[in-house]
Amino acid sequence: MANFMEDVFFGKAPEKISEYISTEQYDQHNTMVKDGLDGLNEALAYLASQNNMFDYHKVHRILGEGNFVLTQSEGRWNGKAQAFYDLFRITDGKIVEHWDIIQEIPEQMAHENGMF
Repeated sequence: MANFMEDVFFGKAPEKISEYISTEQYDQHNTMVKDGLDGLNEALAYLASQNNMFDYHKVHRILGEGNFVLTQSEGRWNGKAQAFYDLFRITDGKIVEHWDIIQEIPEQMAHENGMF
């Protein structure tokens, strides 16, 4: 997952996406993205055309249990600092399912705990 994050989310080698995500099954739970690798590529192309691509800066944690992996990252989207939580289900070494939560990181919080 660390390599996937570097190559795909950080843009080091996005052409390797099919090495990480199954071309046979990719179930998406983001309501704005269609299932399948084609659906993901369509959504990414749209964001790029709007000059509104997600910009991941740092991975704070990668947690795994069984065939599920959660990444906690931060970056920018819509011109604002964001927390990205991405949950993946893995089958035969490939990502076959994805859930995500994106939350703006406020400049001030009611506590000193931070987002991560």
